[in-house]
Amino acid sequence: MRDTSKHQGLRNQLANVLNAKGIIDKNVLNAVRKIPRHLFIDSSFESHAYQDKAFPIAAEQTISMPYTVAFQSQTLEVKPGEKVLEIGTGSGYQTAVLLELKAEVYSIERQRELFKKTSLFLPKLGYNPKKFIFGDGYKGLPEQAPFDKIIVTAGAPFVPKPLLSQLKVGGRLLIPVGDKTQIMTLFIRKSAKEFEKHELGDFAFVPMLEERN
Repeated sequence: MRDTSKHQGLRNQLANVLNAKGIIDKNVLNAVRKIPRHLFIDSSFESHAYQDKAFPIAAEQTISMPYTVAFQSQTLEVKPGEKVLEIGTGSGYQTAVLLELKAEVYSIERQRELFKKTSLFLPKLGYNPKKFIFGDGYKGLPEQAPFDKIIVTAGAPFVPKPLLSQLKVGGRLLIPVGDKTQIMTLFIRKSAKEFEKHELGDFAFVPMLEERN
């Protein structure tokens, strides 16, 4: 697990690329500059780790493009100390970004192989979510609700009602909705029953998994 000045230089370049693509949140860009993304992917892809590309990880899942991670993180408007629920831990890269933004992170992963791997790997880098959960993201985490922010990192065919109900008033849910391509959709909770909805463009994600009984 090596992180060199060359990697740091590549991270700085990546942050500049993301900035040129519209990522202006300094805290998000600083997280991109700091987190060793090459350690989150298979070593055979290491030389490409700081390109703005998605890569396969384990269990037929991918690590999202850095732009997608940065866009979601910027759109959430995370403030220090906020409770954030992440649906789809995956490689843990997005989790690390949320932790760099000083959020209190609860992260759910449905793939057991990834859950085991990432829950051991992240603490080795000094990233410690409040809780790692192996479970069904469609159900959210009612015992820890409400959350200031909820981020879904996989494509969902519909918006799970439990996620909306677990959001604080004033909170934000960001979820890619759709089958083949997804529309990044932001819900802002205005009151107990009222949500404001914003559609923020097309993205491509792996499908969100749910429990098969």
